[in-house]
Amino acid sequence: MRSALRLTTTALPRLWRAARAAGAGHAAALDVVLASVLAFSSASRAHPGAWRRHNAARHFMWQAYLSARHGEALARAVADAHETGSADVGDSAVDQANNLIGRSYGTTHAEDLRRTRRSATFARLAEVAETKWWARELGAQPLADGSDPRNAGR
Repeated sequence: MRSALRLTTTALPRLWRAARAAGAGHAAALDVVLASVLAFSSASRAHPGAWRRHNAARHFMWQAYLSARHGEALARAVADAHETGSADVGDSAVDQANNLIGRSYGTTHAEDLRRTRRSATFARLAEVAETKWWARELGAQPLADGSDPRNAGR
């Protein structure tokens, strides 16, 4: 709940401003905001209670979508604005690495990702994120004991 509240009160207005500052028109800036909400909700549904996995998938999906639909430069500008002022340097570094992977995927698969509705695109990106998570292509902060969260419960 706290994450959802923070998303609506601080993150979304900051993303809107970043998109507009990067040259996005009103419709594109609105799509940036909607994509942020969809990435958050898609990751929340797929990974309830698994914050590190949720976070990796969310950043990957968000940046892949934005890169495919609005270009890598806009996606990067919005991601950088999102990470500005982050108090958790380790989390921010992992987020930036996952953002880069998402932008690369989105740029490479832009034609396919632009062809489908927003909801179908996020469903597809959630599947790709899951594959990349288990292949250890997406990063995550280690657990408190220093272990990889993918090893927990195995």
